[in-house]
Amino acid sequence: MRIKYLYTLIFFLFVTSIEAQVQQRRTDLSSDQTKSVNDSVNANRAKGFENLATIDMYLKFNHELDSIQVDTTISIKKNYKFNYLQKDNFGLMPFANIGQTYNELTFDALEFQTIPSFGASARHFNYLAHDDINFYEVPTPWTRLTYKTAFEQGQLLDAFFTVNLSKQLNFSIAYKGLRSLGNYQNVLTSSGNFRFTTKYHTKDKKYYAKGYVVMQDLLNQENGGLQSEDIENFTSGNEEFLDRSVFDPNFEDAENILKGKRFYFEHAYSLTNEMDSLDNNSVAVINKITFEDKYFLYDQTSAATDFYGSAFDSSINDKVTLENFKTSLGLSYSNNILGQMQFALNYTNLNYGYNSVVLFPSQTITNRIQSDFLGLEGGYSKAYKGFSISAQGGLNLSDTFVGSFLDGTINLKLNEDIAFSGGVSINSKLANFNYLLYQSDYVNYNWYNFDDFKNVNTQQLKFNIESQKWLNAYLDISNIDNYTYFNLEETTDGVNVIKPKQYNKPLQYLRLKLQKDFSLGNFTLDNTLMYQNVVSDEDVLNIPAIISRNTLYYSNQLFKKAMTLQTGVTFNYFTAYNMNGYDPLLAEFYTQNETELGGFPRLDFFINAKVRQTRIFFKAEHFNSSFTGYDYFSAPNNPYRDFTIRFGLVWDFFL
Repeated sequence: MRIKYLYTLIFFLFVTSIEAQVQQRRTDLSSDQTKSVNDSVNANRAKGFENLATIDMYLKFNHELDSIQVDTTISIKKNYKFNYLQKDNFGLMPFANIGQTYNELTFDALEFQTIPSFGASARHFNYLAHDDINFYEVPTPWTRLTYKTAFEQGQLLDAFFTVNLSKQLNFSIAYKGLRSLGNYQNVLTSSGNFRFTTKYHTKDKKYYAKGYVVMQDLLNQENGGLQSEDIENFTSGNEEFLDRSVFDPNFEDAENILKGKRFYFEHAYSLTNEMDSLDNNSVAVINKITFEDKYFLYDQTSAATDFYGSAFDSSINDKVTLENFKTSLGLSYSNNILGQMQFALNYTNLNYGYNSVVLFPSQTITNRIQSDFLGLEGGYSKAYKGFSISAQGGLNLSDTFVGSFLDGTINLKLNEDIAFSGGVSINSKLANFNYLLYQSDYVNYNWYNFDDFKNVNTQQLKFNIESQKWLNAYLDISNIDNYTYFNLEETTDGVNVIKPKQYNKPLQYLRLKLQKDFSLGNFTLDNTLMYQNVVSDEDVLNIPAIISRNTLYYSNQLFKKAMTLQTGVTFNYFTAYNMNGYDPLLAEFYTQNETELGGFPRLDFFINAKVRQTRIFFKAEHFNSSFTGYDYFSAPNNPYRDFTIRFGLVWDFFL
C-alpha cells in the first residue's frame, strides 16, 4: 500500500461523515452537556446503546482490555505526541528526515518476552508491536483524520474509522502513510501501516473474542551520512552548504526495507454461570493464536567497499526473514477474595534466516535458526480499595532457546493526590537474531554466534510516584549480565566495520526521571528531567548523563470559549557524550568511543488550537539553528534537521 490508497480511504471516510452530518445534528462531544439529536439518527446508532451519546461512552482498550476514555481535548501532552510515532518521544533524538530512525538517548533494560527479537531495531520505531494495537467500543461511528507536513514533497496522513455494528460487535480500520523526500541526498522515506481490529462478546458475556491484522511496509533510502571531509563544511555554517542537497554523502544508491504482517486472535469461554455466589467464582478457557511473517532487505546498486569493506558481488542484496507462530491454551480463574489468576501452556515455532550458506576457508556460516518448543505462562492480579498487586511470567521448556521472565508490581493509592508503585523484574533470553546469525554480500558482515553467545540476564528494581501537587518521579536500577551490543571495529584493510559483542562482566544502570509543572495564571512551565548513570569497566553502553525538556506556554479560551489556544516554546537539551553511530546495512546503532556529540540546545516554537472537534498544530522546529552554532547531530556524520516550519491537524467526526 502506498499513499494513494490512504487518500482513497480518507475520501471515503470524509464523504461518509459529511453525509451523516447532513442528516442529523450530532452531539457536541467537547462539552459536558449533551445536546439532543433527531429521532432519525436512532437507526444509525449501534443497537443496544442509548439514543444520546457522550464522550465518556467512546472507549478504547489495550490488549489486556483495560478501558481508556477517548480524549479530544488539547493539552501539552498532546503537543508532545503530535509526531511521526504519535507518542511522546522524550529520550529519542530524531534524524533529519521524518520517517528515519531515532538515536536512543536512554536505555530500556527489560523485555517481557522469552525469545529473541528480529533485529534491525533502528527500523522498528514505527513498526507497530502487539502492545501498540487498541480495540474500541463506540456508541456511534467515529472517524479520526491526522495530517502533518513533511520535508520536501510529502506528507504524513493517518485515517482511522471504527463502528459498533451492535453493542457486542466492534471493528476498526486504519492506515497511516508517509512519504518525505528530505533535505539531504538519498534520504527519502515511504511507509505504510495498515491495521484492522475487531472485538466481540455474546449478550450473556460468556464468550468473547478479539483479533487484529497488521500489515506494515517501511522503506528508507540510505546514504551512510556525510563524508568526513564535509563535517567541517556543515559545522562552519558556510552559506554555500546551507542548501543541504549540495552535500555528497558516502553513497546514494542504497535503501533498506522492513515488511511484516501479523495476525492475532484471542477468544475465551466462561465455564461458570453468572456470578451470584458470595465468592463470585469464575472460570474461563482462553486460547490465543499469533502468526507474524516479516523480512528485512538491504539493497544497493554498487557495493560501497570504501565504506563497508570488500564484497562478494558488485551489487548488494541482503534479505533475512522471520516466521514466528505461537499459540497458547489456558485457564483463567477469578475470585473476589483471591483475585484473578491465569495459567497457560504455549507452543512456539521459529524460522529465521537466509536462503543460502556462506563458505569461508576456515568457517561456514549456516543459513537458518529454527526451533519449536513448549512453554509456560501465567499471571496474577488483585485489587482492594487503593491497593493492587499484579504479576506475570513466562518460561521456555527448551534446552536451546532457554528464556524466562518474571515481573511483579505493587500499586498503592496513598491519598487523593499521591499514588505509589514499585516492582521487580527479571528477564533472561538470547540476544536478538541478528547478533546470532547474519549474512551479507559484504564480507565483513557475516557471523554465526548462536553457540557462543550466552543469555542476556537482567534484574531490575523500579519505583514510581505520581502527585499533581508535588511531582512525578520514576526510578529504575538495573543489573545486566552478558550485555550484547554492536561495536565499531577497524579491520586489517583499514575499514571500520560493525561487529556483535557480548560484555562478560556485570553492568549496572540507573535512571531517574522527574516531571513537574508550575502554573501562574494562564502561563505554565512544564519540566521533565532525566539523570542516568552506567557503571562498567568498559564503555560498552554510552548514554548522556542529563536529558532535559522544558516548555513555557500560555493557554486560554477565546471567542466566547469557541477556541482553546496554547502557544509557547519548548527547550530540549542533553549533555555531550560518545553518541552511538548508525549502520544502515544492519539498521542498528553501534557503540563508538571516538566522537563526542551533544550539548546543543533545540528550541521549538508552537501554536496549538482547538475549534470544536478539530485540533490544529503549528510548530517552528529548531528555530535557533542559525544562531547557536551548527554543531547539532543525530549520530556521527548524520546532522539533525535545520530550522523548519511544520503544520498539522487532527480532525474527529462523531456521527
